[in-house]
Amino acid sequence: MSHDVEIKLPVSIVDRARPVPQLFPAEGSGAAEAAVLASRQSAAVLTELYRSVDIAVVLVVLVAVLVMSNADHMPGGGIQEFLRLRVTLKNALLVAALAFVWQKLFFLAGLYDIERIRDAWAEQVTPIISACTLGCVFAFALPLASNSGAFGYLSVGYVWLGVTLTTLSTRYVIQALVAKSSARGVRRVLVVGTGPRARALETELSARADTKCRVVGFVESRDFSPHPDVRERTLGTVDELETILMHRVVDEVVVALPMRSRYGEIQRVIEDCERAGVACLCPADMFSSSLARPRYDALAAFPAISVQVTHTDDHRQLVKRVIDLVGGVVGVVVCLPLMLGIALMIKVSEGGQIIFTQERIGFRKRSFRMFKFRTMVSNAEALQRTLEHANEASGPVFKIRRDPRVTRFGRFLRRSSLDELPQLFNVIRGEMSLVGPRPLPLRDVGHFSEPWLMRRFSVLPGLTCLWQVQGRSDLGFDDWVALDLKYIDEWSLSLDFRILLKTIPAVLRATGAD
Repeated sequence: MSHDVEIKLPVSIVDRARPVPQLFPAEGSGAAEAAVLASRQSAAVLTELYRSVDIAVVLVVLVAVLVMSNADHMPGGGIQEFLRLRVTLKNALLVAALAFVWQKLFFLAGLYDIERIRDAWAEQVTPIISACTLGCVFAFALPLASNSGAFGYLSVGYVWLGVTLTTLSTRYVIQALVAKSSARGVRRVLVVGTGPRARALETELSARADTKCRVVGFVESRDFSPHPDVRERTLGTVDELETILMHRVVDEVVVALPMRSRYGEIQRVIEDCERAGVACLCPADMFSSSLARPRYDALAAFPAISVQVTHTDDHRQLVKRVIDLVGGVVGVVVCLPLMLGIALMIKVSEGGQIIFTQERIGFRKRSFRMFKFRTMVSNAEALQRTLEHANEASGPVFKIRRDPRVTRFGRFLRRSSLDELPQLFNVIRGEMSLVGPRPLPLRDVGHFSEPWLMRRFSVLPGLTCLWQVQGRSDLGFDDWVALDLKYIDEWSLSLDFRILLKTIPAVLRATGAD
């Protein structure tokens, strides 16, 4: 899908005549300060996440133990005691006090120390067990206040066991997710400019082992020819930037043009990146200041001002990933008997393969293998070329309402959306999210004609999204994309939650499904 642009321009000596600016401060000065600042910002976000998760764990375990302690009496008066315990002001104050004390104990144990927050999980086991044990000493106030006996002293032991194991587990999962996120892969950087500043920037990125960035090419100002050192890797001019972003995998665009003489082109670069959903970074030393300090991008490999339209550096994304992982695992466990039954039915009724895999375009235009239960005949993809004339969908997508390739049992799976269940494994693997724009096949993306359509790849694709709860297949391509971009622009955790809730009745109604 990539298209290299060959540039043949006369060689200019303008850039070579300019002195090479000091793009980055010497080691141990501003660059080191930026790295420390970025690390501390990341640790602060992680600390706040741990605080929220730890409180949620103790509250959830308290309720779970309370329910289990009264399970034998649910048909009788036990349930009344349970409800009375929940709404009693005295008990509510006791639980709030316990939550307050719990966080203080975790703080005193060093579990929220910003300098130690990234310690190995094994080093946190002893402090966690100690803090949970001391916290459960204070939990003995709950049975003392429970005159009904709905929460006894034995229940405190269950709370200690549940809270300790769950806290250890959640810490392990969060650390594993953070480690996987930081090691997800090399970020592909496109540099705007080929002069001394651009070449110094590439040298800096290559020299620093902790950046995990790779310069994939350069884009030159339209009035200048590329420098001989980077001519073979120059992909085009600023006028062609939008097309380049459409056909290449680029994570970040870094501007390395002179600010005063190229302000108009820099503004156009920012606008093109905004439409394509690609982050645009401007090195902080582009702007002169005597007192004010630039705001460093915590994810950048150098002091930079970042302009982006998505929330990729938002701590809520880590929360979203935790929700995806938990939801994916729970979904697989709950749906496993159903999935086994569907697999058996496919094998008995149709024979052949059970799981259909197809290459789809995902986050930042990376391809991945998406899983589905097979709903079509075995040679469906080969037959699609003979059915292009019957395509009923508008735009670049392919859709036939009564597709002759769909099997009888496959039609039921599609109408009920049960064919999508294997994608829970894509969610667990981090290739998809529970909520996000649906991933598109290579064929459909290859028919995109407008660069701004690529902005839908600036977030993880999902199992469900806005258009699936507002018409599904009945919507045209333009409405479909508009809803995807609306989701990206207005994203929040509460929006994800609302979409998930609306997905259930939409699937049950099977409106617009085929």
